[in-house]
Amino acid sequence: MRPRVLLLYYTYTGQSLKVLEAAAEVFRERGCEVRKAQIEFTDPRFAEPFARFPMRRVWPDILSVLPAQLRRASGEIRTPDAVRDGDYDLICIGSPTWWRTASMPMRSFLKSDEARRLLAGKPFAVFVVCRRYWRENLTAVRKLGTKRGGRYVDGVHFAYPGDQVRSMLSLTSYLGTGEYRDRYLGVPIPATNVGPQQLEQARQFASALADRLFAATR
Repeated sequence: MRPRVLLLYYTYTGQSLKVLEAAAEVFRERGCEVRKAQIEFTDPRFAEPFARFPMRRVWPDILSVLPAQLRRASGEIRTPDAVRDGDYDLICIGSPTWWRTASMPMRSFLKSDEARRLLAGKPFAVFVVCRRYWRENLTAVRKLGTKRGGRYVDGVHFAYPGDQVRSMLSLTSYLGTGEYRDRYLGVPIPATNVGPQQLEQARQFASALADRLFAATR
């Protein structure tokens, strides 16, 4: 049987999915069956600002989830059948960074019994997408996944360009408009989100994973 890979992710702007789809190209070339499972954020207390893109009120919407993020709260989510109806040889977790750590939707899943059933005894790799701070996100996903019985094999992060201030301005501009702009509040800003170089990095990372886990299928 072909190795089976699950791409498990939450995404608001689509960046986590982009890097996972780049990795999936490699897994398919190696003869793997690849399935996707997107976590939906449904909690009525927090999810409304993230139900549309771009955001209606950027800073109030971004800050609305900050207190819950700081206390590492969980919320209501929905998962697709792919999480429940397959036995996978590798789970690739796409985790965006919210306020320096894993997003509430991803954390909520990784604390669930459903995650325990999915990850028990299975290798998993973490793909972190972030503006600047990635380490706490990757560490949180690794610890939560391991606590649910998974076997952590590797992780990779993809940071947006620009220094602390300009990267924040770039991301804020994009979240509020859905467009890439050269300036925000009169300040020149770099492009935000993942780019072609990082997608190639995701492919190289996936190739190394495939060499370690699926060498016999080449």
